[in-house]
Amino acid sequence: MAMVSLDDPETDVSALPQSFLAVLPVTGASVSTLGGFLGSQTVSATDRASAWLDELQFDLGEGPCWDAVRLARPVMEPHLHGRAGPERWPAFGRAVQEREIASIFAFPLSVAGLRFGAVDLYSRSPLRFDEQQTQRASALTSAVARRVLRQNLAELEEQDESVLSPFTRRKVHQATGVVLAQLEVDPEDARMLLHSHAFATGRSVMDVAEDVLAGRLSFSRSSGAIEVDS
Repeated sequence: MAMVSLDDPETDVSALPQSFLAVLPVTGASVSTLGGFLGSQTVSATDRASAWLDELQFDLGEGPCWDAVRLARPVMEPHLHGRAGPERWPAFGRAVQEREIASIFAFPLSVAGLRFGAVDLYSRSPLRFDEQQTQRASALTSAVARRVLRQNLAELEEQDESVLSPFTRRKVHQATGVVLAQLEVDPEDARMLLHSHAFATGRSVMDVAEDVLAGRLSFSRSSGAIEVDS
């Protein structure tokens, strides 16, 4: 049921972190965007502690969510109190010592290698995910990533659709096919990457599509991330 609700476009983004609480033994969850692409902000959180953890990491520029985005893999700390937290994240680890946050986990928001945020999960009591729980969290995070990216691109897409003729729309579809072939991703991910690059560079999707079709712009993978060559 959690996966179905995440894929439903009618599901409000404020409900996204609740899905993790439904299938995992955690106390709280949050979804946040990080970095220059979509900016650093909390999309939604289940409680005040989750929102506080996000804000603390935004302010300090360190913590599990930053590591998850940078490393492109889940980051887990089952023993945040004591020496483990401060040794791993000096400022963040010290700041959470007096809080009822014993364990913390972060999963990167990523679509076809484009990393733009993280899901943070915490537990008041010490907790260690087993393999099945890690897989569940990763699967939910993948669904959330697509939902968050679609939400952030919605305004841009509406603007593009209002000015694109059938001919120019065909160019965007053709460029999507080129990106699909370059990265070996599915059509939906290729389309979102095309729109994401337009959003990040302040250009129209049509301009980006024309550059892709002319060979002036190409997408490739490097160390698990998407690189744009122009």
